[in-house]
Amino acid sequence: MSEDLYATLDAVGPRLRAIRKRRGSTLEQLAELTGMSVSTLSRIESGQRRPTLEVLLPLARAYRMPLDELVGAPATGDPRIHPRPVNRDGVVWVPLSRDPGGLNAFKQVLPVPAQVPERLDQQVHEGYEWLYVLTGTLRLALGEEDFLLDAGEAAEFDTRVPHAIANAGSRPLELLIIFGQQGQRMHLRARTK
Repeated sequence: MSEDLYATLDAVGPRLRAIRKRRGSTLEQLAELTGMSVSTLSRIESGQRRPTLEVLLPLARAYRMPLDELVGAPATGDPRIHPRPVNRDGVVWVPLSRDPGGLNAFKQVLPVPAQVPERLDQQVHEGYEWLYVLTGTLRLALGEEDFLLDAGEAAEFDTRVPHAIANAGSRPLELLIIFGQQGQRMHLRARTK
């Protein structure tokens, strides 16, 4: 291994300790979240054990941080995100943010449905969601209410309210979704002159 790689790995332990302390967590709490022993976590944080990928992945999940940020990989100076679209049952999700623990932004593309069901299967979960329609027509079911949103329209709601979305148009629906797992709300600020 190169000297740079050794230096990066040697710096991971103290970095992990700093992240844990900044978040106000104990080794016991982290052990419970990751399934690792307190002694293993302590040895990694103190530099007595060099972390492996097997150790770093559960820590990245527990801290809700990208792996490169967790280990302090050097920044490239390139602010661009290189999203990898995910296709689930014909719906394309494009991640537009890299902060798993904070507000998450996605572009979603819903194909034209063969038939729009009369009643959408609604779900409930923690968080707060903001939607913006880029193209097409969105059907938003919120509890007993149904809304149609066209291009340029937005909606925001608490995701503890039963909700579902569908493409209600005759062409693919493209929308932006900003979701806060902890109930964060979207804030738009404009400077006044």
